[in-house]
Amino acid sequence: MLKPVRHARSPNHGPREKSQPVDMLVLHYTGMKSAQEALQRLCDEASSVSAHYLIEEDGTVHALVPENRRAWHAGVSSWRGRTDVNSRSIGIELVNPGHEFGYRPFPEPQMTALIALCQAVLARHPIPARNVVGHADVAPLRKEDPGELFDWKRLAAEGIGLWPGEVEAFPTEQPPSIAAVQEALTAIGYAAPRSGALDEATAKALVAFQRHFRPADLSGVPDAETWAMLKAVRTAADADRAHQLED
Repeated sequence: MLKPVRHARSPNHGPREKSQPVDMLVLHYTGMKSAQEALQRLCDEASSVSAHYLIEEDGTVHALVPENRRAWHAGVSSWRGRTDVNSRSIGIELVNPGHEFGYRPFPEPQMTALIALCQAVLARHPIPARNVVGHADVAPLRKEDPGELFDWKRLAAEGIGLWPGEVEAFPTEQPPSIAAVQEALTAIGYAAPRSGALDEATAKALVAFQRHFRPADLSGVPDAETWAMLKAVRTAADADRAHQLED
């Protein structure tokens, strides 16, 4: 049974751009030692950070910022070539100590509450599947959350976010070039340079992609398995975009 939503208003928010509809959902982990510590920071005016919702590990949901307001959760970020992610997104924080304080799996009550909350958010806003992302996806140079233990495939099965169809079990095809990898990352939404070289920004974008879609290996190297998944995710994103245009 889902717990009732608690309201602990954060002062850290502002107006959204009037011409910008909410078309993104960004998931985070708190990366702090306790839920109370995270809640205090998100509600502390001096911190200048917030999110629309915080979900504890026992499934308790805290509503912090009204959805019609711009919460301060994504920071310097970009998705599909557009910056100011905060103006166009709903941000949800999941209590988890993160990589610094003992990263661990997200427990079932927390995931159940997240799925219900995300489904309610998607019912209120025209957010396409390809725009349900993690903090690492929109800020790969700075962030790792919600991390490789987060079950994106499960969310997609519940109608939340994007997951590709069948991918070859043991792919052998290598990417034709780094430029092709960068082009695929950009087509999906990542901020990847077009340098043609495996530079730091490209490697970090690949790690973010791997955390989301191929978490078994976070090398940042575009091996055959990563390349196969890149192509599959790009196909799914293109299909999602075409479906949105039809609607």
